[in-house]
Amino acid sequence: MRAEDLIFRRHALADGITDPELRRARTTGQLVAVAAGAYLHSGSSESLDALGMHRARVAAAVVAHGGEVVVSHASAAVLHGLDVGAVNLDRVHLSRERRSGGRRTATLHFHIAPLGPDDVTEIDGVAVTSLARTVADVARSESLDQAVVIGDSALNRGGVSIGDVQAVVECHGRRKGIGAARRAVGLLDGRSESPGESLSRIRMRECGMPAPDLQYEVRTDGGAFVGRVDFFWERWGVVGEFDGMGKYRFGSGQSGDIVAKEKLREDAIRDTGLEVIRWVWADLGRFDVVKARFERACARSRRR
Repeated sequence: MRAEDLIFRRHALADGITDPELRRARTTGQLVAVAAGAYLHSGSSESLDALGMHRARVAAAVVAHGGEVVVSHASAAVLHGLDVGAVNLDRVHLSRERRSGGRRTATLHFHIAPLGPDDVTEIDGVAVTSLARTVADVARSESLDQAVVIGDSALNRGGVSIGDVQAVVECHGRRKGIGAARRAVGLLDGRSESPGESLSRIRMRECGMPAPDLQYEVRTDGGAFVGRVDFFWERWGVVGEFDGMGKYRFGSGQSGDIVAKEKLREDAIRDTGLEVIRWVWADLGRFDVVKARFERACARSRRR
């Protein structure tokens, strides 16, 4: 989403369109408000998901506040194309390097912060905090869950390392939220490939489960590849798989084949002597259930 795709009130007025006409267009659904004085045609807005609408709000905010601003925090994560999990996308985050002037409303958060040359990059002509700076800012300002989801996504896609992020965090050692940032960064692992996997690692830590290996390749005794699994506890001979709801595409007409293939894959993993446990999104809110499954799987493995 670019600023060129938006309709701005001041431009419409300059073209001879009146405020009553704009109000009628909004009332009839021809125009959809993105931000104060910024609109999209209904056809354009209908094709946007929450991330797309946030990008539209970011574009409107950048135009409204001029060239000094840098898109930052969760908004920068969206523009970088990172997984943002359940982060609140109602508010656009912008940063600028001043001594004062920070403010927060329901739709906009202006951050006042130092911005070095390595802290800023450009995406489609818009100034955006770098990947490392974005992860560090999110780690200071969002919940642990969201910080790890976004940080894992950045590391997984490449272009930034854990060392890069740690260096940025330590450069801002006296800023608010630095303790939370250090904690979150210490938990990042770019081998996690989805928000669900990232959150699962946090829940394992919270409930006292042992740390697993990630993205482990299961092979037969002869070395033949069987499958790559999300989590593996070698000591106990247990495999763990997080099943996001998108995996099976229910209702698509393909779910039967996919589920059947997944069952065959799981049977093949069990044939190597490993126990397999699974969990879904709902289990992330009651991870003691998953821990109990893990303990039962460990007991079965010991009896073999």
